[in-house]
Amino acid sequence: MRAAVITGQGSIDLREVPDPVPRPGGVVVDIAFCGICGTDVHAYAHGGPYPPTLCGHEWSGTVSAVGDGVRSLAEGDRVSVGVTPACGECAECRAGLTDWCTTATMSVANDPAGSPHGGFAARLAVSAARVVPVPAAMSDETAAMIEPATVAYHGVRHAGIAPGDTVVVQGAGPIGAFALQWARVAGAATVLVVEPSATRGALALALGADLVVGPGEEAATAVRDRTGGLGADVVVECAGVPATVQTAVDLVRRGGRVSLIGLSALPATINPGIWLMKEAVVRGSVAYVHADFDHCVAMLAEGRVRSAPVHTSTVDLDGIAAAFDLLAAGDTAQTKILVRPTG
Repeated sequence: MRAAVITGQGSIDLREVPDPVPRPGGVVVDIAFCGICGTDVHAYAHGGPYPPTLCGHEWSGTVSAVGDGVRSLAEGDRVSVGVTPACGECAECRAGLTDWCTTATMSVANDPAGSPHGGFAARLAVSAARVVPVPAAMSDETAAMIEPATVAYHGVRHAGIAPGDTVVVQGAGPIGAFALQWARVAGAATVLVVEPSATRGALALALGADLVVGPGEEAATAVRDRTGGLGADVVVECAGVPATVQTAVDLVRRGGRVSLIGLSALPATINPGIWLMKEAVVRGSVAYVHADFDHCVAMLAEGRVRSAPVHTSTVDLDGIAAAFDLLAAGDTAQTKILVRPTG
């Protein structure tokens, strides 16, 4: 069996790996689709250390084997990737901070019942506690986008959007495309999206954005005009580039809220004086917690949050290197590329 693994800057290898077997407490999943995440692309573009188990962490598939002690799943169940519940034993859990459980967070990269590679492979071993059941009516393609939709939901939930708020979403890649929809679900009256790509901007409008503007002064002018000079109530940063960390605070009103979802692979320069004077609440958001998934699966199944427009193309394992090159180049009409490892 072949598995695609990032091995350095601009390098992704197709390795021969053993067929997985289920360990106690685990299952084997036959992968239907696996999305290429922005985190994967950052690792490919910059060549920093990247666990092979993270290379392909947005997958859907069908359970094909069940390990000892698993009662919640059976062969033939359709599933997607999730995260384990809080462990109840780490320092965070003992302090009552279960949303920051170290064991749950680390389970994404260090699954004791998992394969030594990610979902860019025909089959994958995984802990049963990490998988999410998929509704019968949901397509495998949508199921493969539960994970990024949940990343966006977690960040928007942290932002505390209230009905009537003006929200700015920076970036209309996959996370931004979901974040703007979650902002609408949360009751935002106005959603402005900052996005330089015309193609991604058109996607944002189709998904419910009121206005799409370019970065820089165009965005600043639009926010001033829409808010009477006040600034946005909430800025959700999804671009994941160094400059947009400061821009998020520039665009928010005094006392407003900023949610940082996009992950920059490089350090960012900020203006502390503006952060202080604005008294803005700036909060990071990493991944998700176990409880986020039920809500996200339900909303995707009901069509209140749409994934199909975000999915722009599909490749097989032989086309994965070219897909990474395309996404790493940045100037592309692609939004979410799914990999069909058995195609």
